[in-house]
Amino acid sequence: MTDDDEVSASSLPAHDARRDPSTHQLRLFLALAQELHFGRAATRMFMTQPAFSQQIRALEKRIGVPLIERTSRKVELTPAGQALLPDIRSVIAAMTQLNQAAGLQARELSGHLVLGAIGGEAAMPYTHAILAHLRAGHPHVTFEMRNLGFTQQVEALVSGETDAAFLLPPLPPGFQSLHLATDQRVACMAAGDPLADQTSTTLAQLADHTMLDMPPGVPRAWWDFWTVNPRPDGTPVRYGMTVADLEAMLLAVASGQGIVFLPAAARHLFPRPGTAYLNVSDLPLFTAALAWLPRNRNRPALAALRQAAHQVIRRGRHSLL
Repeated sequence: MTDDDEVSASSLPAHDARRDPSTHQLRLFLALAQELHFGRAATRMFMTQPAFSQQIRALEKRIGVPLIERTSRKVELTPAGQALLPDIRSVIAAMTQLNQAAGLQARELSGHLVLGAIGGEAAMPYTHAILAHLRAGHPHVTFEMRNLGFTQQVEALVSGETDAAFLLPPLPPGFQSLHLATDQRVACMAAGDPLADQTSTTLAQLADHTMLDMPPGVPRAWWDFWTVNPRPDGTPVRYGMTVADLEAMLLAVASGQGIVFLPAAARHLFPRPGTAYLNVSDLPLFTAALAWLPRNRNRPALAALRQAAHQVIRRGRHSLL
């Protein structure tokens, strides 16, 4: 096409959209073309016959040709009606497909989640199951996982750095959470500790062991729970070296600076030279949870994550450890 062949939009006749037939009118015409009876067609379309007839006349006026031949005895399509019938069917089919596609897009969630995990929670079966369920149900929701240090687990949610997190309660006030699993805790101690060769021990036998401590930014109630402070007999825990992250904790344990209580899965997730894991018969169980701030709970992507977690839990917590 040359420059002389091009036609600007302003040079074309103006299109009056008010004269376009509505999809509703086209559907009414299809019903009439099938029934060839105004009364039956009106009943089929849940309309009164006068209102139905008025819409058919309005359709003919908008199209500019008669579509229906009316007599006292019968209703027939005019030649124009017969000729336009396939095109009208195609328009309705296309509109139906468009509406279905639009509905699917409206239901299709999208968004991005930044998720946090403390310790080995990112590797736990329940975490993998929840994220797999989220991917399967909402493939357009993307997410990234960030490992959280001890002080970050709360700060990251409060600051908005993470949208939700796989944490180990107890949680401070102001958070909402979903209980994912319950499991045993074990003692992590230096391999050279006199108790390390035993198959099991008790809190009383560990009374003279120093516990590693947490930095000031870690909620004290959380670490008191994990160190069982005070002990069941009321004795306060003796704290020693402060560690800021898991690797520093395991290194301190291996060097004999103190002991810690960890989830039983740490045996498999964090084997380190110089450390040993020991069952403690009277050590209380711990829980794992998915946590978020209440103000974010109804964000579509986060709501989808919560729904995925609920569905995974309904399959049975016994299979999530």
